[in-house]
Amino acid sequence: MANAKSDPNYKVVAENRRARFDYAIESDLECGIMLEGSEVKSLRAGGTNIAESYATVDEGELWLVNSYIAPYEQARMFKHEERRRRKLLVSRKELSDLWNATQRKGMTLVPLVMYFNHRGKAKIKIGIAKGKKNHDKREAQAQRDWSRQKQRLLKEHG
Repeated sequence: MANAKSDPNYKVVAENRRARFDYAIESDLECGIMLEGSEVKSLRAGGTNIAESYATVDEGELWLVNSYIAPYEQARMFKHEERRRRKLLVSRKELSDLWNATQRKGMTLVPLVMYFNHRGKAKIKIGIAKGKKNHDKREAQAQRDWSRQKQRLLKEHG
């Protein structure tokens, strides 16, 4: 992935920060997205949310479900639906791997980040994840609190 400072085209549009808290992400995959013109303009303006969305393999295709892209005000004639299903573009092998992960292993496909890559194309990073239980979430929270406390102590005494 390109470095954000060195590349003027690279731009993160939306990030699902809750995904790493709710899911144990085992691997991730970069996918293309089929968008309409007004959706691309709205993404460039920064009006999107992928926090409640998920991906699914349906009838041999990969879909992004329940993602929100704000309406683009300047689009008069060709407006888009805000929460429509959007097709994600992956190779056949990647699609079969994702189908195996969801159907056989019981994994979930969680969108992690939506961005424009160094060539200016809209991409989304999908995480292949397993849901965390409540005690796992509490353990992660305690670990994070302890590391913060440790840094404070080192800063005070160091």
